[in-house]
Amino acid sequence: MTTKMRIGVLFGGSSSEKEVSLEGGRNVAQKLDTEKYAVLPIFVDREHRFWKIPEYLLLQNTTTDIERLLATKAERIAYEDLKEKIDFAFIIGHGKYMEDGCLQGLLELQRIPYNGSGILGSALGADKYTQRKILAGDGITVPHHIAVEEEEWRDAGPGVIKMINDKVGFPCVVKPSREGCSTAIGIVQNESGLPAAITAAFHWDRRILVEKRIAGREITISVLGNYNQREALPITETPWQENVGYLTLQDKFLPGGAEMITPARLSPELTQKAKEAAIKVCEILDLIGYPRIDMFVEDSGEVVVLEPNTLPGITPSTMVFHQAAEVGMSPQDFLDKIIELGLEAHRSKKGPL
Repeated sequence: MTTKMRIGVLFGGSSSEKEVSLEGGRNVAQKLDTEKYAVLPIFVDREHRFWKIPEYLLLQNTTTDIERLLATKAERIAYEDLKEKIDFAFIIGHGKYMEDGCLQGLLELQRIPYNGSGILGSALGADKYTQRKILAGDGITVPHHIAVEEEEWRDAGPGVIKMINDKVGFPCVVKPSREGCSTAIGIVQNESGLPAAITAAFHWDRRILVEKRIAGREITISVLGNYNQREALPITETPWQENVGYLTLQDKFLPGGAEMITPARLSPELTQKAKEAAIKVCEILDLIGYPRIDMFVEDSGEVVVLEPNTLPGITPSTMVFHQAAEVGMSPQDFLDKIIELGLEAHRSKKGPL
């Protein structure tokens, strides 16, 4: 008999995106081919402890609902015991501690292969401030922005507001440096709106970014592959609603939340330019697997890179499945490919990814 590969589906965590992680984890656990894999759902609680959970918990509405039942309905897994239970970790994690290199480092120490980018790529992908400095230095156009530290805002708030007026102007976008999925994004039309937006962003990080609001078409591109074998999938255009000014968490990952146009309504020339930029971002930041690169195409034709997502949302309605479908891949095919790429990357590594 052929032994099935044991896939641990890790989801949950403590970030602002933990509910998206739950929805994605549930989706992957239910879609993986049970003819090929023995699937083990593993919930990561807010203290980052691992729990083997039954289907009853997998179907709970929220991470809070799951956490209430862990002590009586789940089995705790010690970090050092994880390698005895799974052969591959399929991470459906977003934000701090799940997507930023922390969990990847733990899995490296346990010598468990996993999906997505390694420690360095994950860390760079999570930090907008650092990644933008690196990308801009290599010729990638990023939004015009400044960084503000929490201490700087606390000690010299009026000076910070003047700096934003002088160096960025209005309208502008305020966001934490190390959060994703539209968390604490503030669209600010004038100076009076800055204090509230800045305070909200500092709730999530000690460094925030204030950037010029970009006019143009928002697009996103998934890049499938490892190192020198990357392929940009068809582009998705993601129009946002005028009353909000950006795509919210619900827009991105809940059914019917937003219009997603795949392929995007771009000329062949702009399509090629955007795909080349997405692949270059992955090469510069050491991103592998299936990262998704969010961009704007300005009316002038300039491609502006907003940020990469090293472990993009993988809920049933998310755009990565739309893009994969355009090249003939079913959701199950796409999940198989993610596992295949993870195994391939870990087979050939020397030291941690």
